[in-house]
Amino acid sequence: MLTLHGVSKVYKTGVFGGRELTAVRDVSFGVQPGEVVSLIGESGSGKTTIGRMVLRLTSVSAGTITLDGVDVATVKGGGLKDYYRKVQGVFQDPFSSYNPIFKADRVFAMIKDGYFPGVGAGEWRHKIGASLEAVRLDPDQVLGKYPHQLSGGQLQRMLIARALLLDIRLLVADEIISMLDASTRIDVLNLLADLKARGLGILFVTHDLSLGNYVSDKTVILRRGAVVEMGATGRVFGNPLHPYTRKLLASVPQLHRKWEPLEAEAEPAADGQALVQAEDDHFVAGGVRG
Repeated sequence: MLTLHGVSKVYKTGVFGGRELTAVRDVSFGVQPGEVVSLIGESGSGKTTIGRMVLRLTSVSAGTITLDGVDVATVKGGGLKDYYRKVQGVFQDPFSSYNPIFKADRVFAMIKDGYFPGVGAGEWRHKIGASLEAVRLDPDQVLGKYPHQLSGGQLQRMLIARALLLDIRLLVADEIISMLDASTRIDVLNLLADLKARGLGILFVTHDLSLGNYVSDKTVILRRGAVVEMGATGRVFGNPLHPYTRKLLASVPQLHRKWEPLEAEAEPAADGQALVQAEDDHFVAGGVRG
């Protein structure tokens, strides 16, 4: 379905754009229907930039991103509207996606105006109700309310319901639960599992390894814009081979264990290091074996 091949993103910096900043470097992976792929890395690792390139909010400097074999950079005009029928994104701060002076369900009206102008009012209400129920929301509790009258979890799920109205095939979920409280996080994660069961492909962008481990089938570990390790989540987390992956895993807080500073472990440079297969469905940069 979605394939990234050798994707890079370079930004021009400096007063006159005389310098370059490489945010993403030669990244390749795919997302299949009914599969959750987690992009994991610390701030500045390039994971959000990759999500924005998939959503065409940021251009690709090199390489290709294809959906069903079609280079998304070549999609123009009406084809772009069709692309967004298939691919949608939900972002970290749900409150920023709503205008506080309008009721929250205005986001549904915008979808109707853009994609379903001929659908009658009764049928549209039914579609909204079904979409809200699919994300575990009671329409009577959220429709007609202003954003400040709803919780962050409710607003986030309304955005996912909005995407489902388009019958999307791929959801880019960029840190969608980092601003939610612990009790709400598990509800949204379980919702993603439900969407996966329905055949939706999900690109799950996060800095939290425990969340990625909970929800994803495959994991891509990013460091300074490059992939240092990737593969089946159970293999990457169960047998971490790259020092950076081990560092991330060791940094996850654990109950009943006092946090202690980690000793620095030498890390090979990620620049230009090709991924080498270490075992079935498990790849590591430069063939690092620990």
